[in-house]
Amino acid sequence: AGGCCGSDVKQYVYGGWAWAWWCITDTQRISLEIMTLQPRCEDVETAEGVALTVTGVAQVKIMTEKELLAVACEQFLGKNVQDVKNVVLQTLEGHLRSILGTLTVEQIYQDRDQFAKLVREVAAPDVGRMGIEILSFTIKDVYDKVDYLSSLGKTQTAAVRRDADIGVAEAERDAGIREAECKKEMLDVKFMADTKIADSRRAFELQKAAFNEEVNMKTAEAQLAYELQSAREQQKIRQEEIEIEVVQRKKQIDVEEKEIIRMEKELIATVKRPAEAEAYRIQQIAEGEKVKQVLIAQAEAEKIRKLGEAEAFVIEAIGMAEAERMKLKAEALQKYGDAAQLALVLDALPEIAAKVAAPLSKVDEIVILSGESSSTTSEVNRLLAEIPASVRAITGVDLTKV
Repeated sequence: AGGCCGSDVKQYVYGGWAWAWWCITDTQRISLEIMTLQPRCEDVETAEGVALTVTGVAQVKIMTEKELLAVACEQFLGKNVQDVKNVVLQTLEGHLRSILGTLTVEQIYQDRDQFAKLVREVAAPDVGRMGIEILSFTIKDVYDKVDYLSSLGKTQTAAVRRDADIGVAEAERDAGIREAECKKEMLDVKFMADTKIADSRRAFELQKAAFNEEVNMKTAEAQLAYELQSAREQQKIRQEEIEIEVVQRKKQIDVEEKEIIRMEKELIATVKRPAEAEAYRIQQIAEGEKVKQVLIAQAEAEKIRKLGEAEAFVIEAIGMAEAERMKLKAEALQKYGDAAQLALVLDALPEIAAKVAAPLSKVDEIVILSGESSSTTSEVNRLLAEIPASVRAITGVDLTKV
């Protein structure tokens, strides 16, 4: 505050800086830190006349709003922190004492939060008019010197124990019933759980199999796609190679065609023309030879034809003579009858005998084995006796009737 002209205007700076004239401007500081207070009220009678000692813990600080900060500066500027704490502490203890006189011991002891809230609500306006804000207020401790709280606790403890014993008895009674029910429910739940586990396991296995099948299908599809793509690439490469080979082959064919044309021209010049001349010469010679052979063949054919006609005439004449002879012979046989046939047979017998004995001409010696001295004669007679039968079988003429 203050200035060159003695002004009374005050400037409040919170968390910042300002200009101050040396030896002219009056500057003072006030702490804005949180202050912890422990208000304590000893032997304060409650609404029922029971003396209690209550200790609380409060967190307070000077408010920073401009108007409230100005109020706090008017109240506490120039004082240290301890002086501020003492003022606020006395205010809180006064309100705490007045509120204790309106409540019972049970209300204070059993609902400390509500008690602390009531103290904050009552004390906040008064300390607020001093620019102080109550951040928190809690009851730290409550006790008495006449053992009222302990007796209250014993009564409550006895009631709790009584209720506990009753509860234990009822619990034991219900325990048996409930135990049986629980066992039944446990078995039911166990069976249901086992069923659900089996269903879950089956569903898991089915799902796993489905996933495996899908994975295998995707893997197979990927492998097939890879193989197809690889085959396509190989096909493209092979197609390009074939195109290159086709181009090379076309070039080679062009070269070969040109080489063939060159060789044809060379052959025409070196082979064909001389060959044509030689072929013409050979053709002329062959035609002359052919004419010669034709004439020779015609002469030979005429010769053979003439010889054939002569031989045919001779054969015809011989055949006619033989036929005439056979005709005359047949007429003679018919004329002379059996005598002629017998004569023919007798004429033929020597020839037949010669042919039959021809194999025996190659035998040096014939030995006939027999126990009788006249066996040779008998064998000869037997052979002679068989001759008529043989002649009859061959010629049909019975010699026994001649």
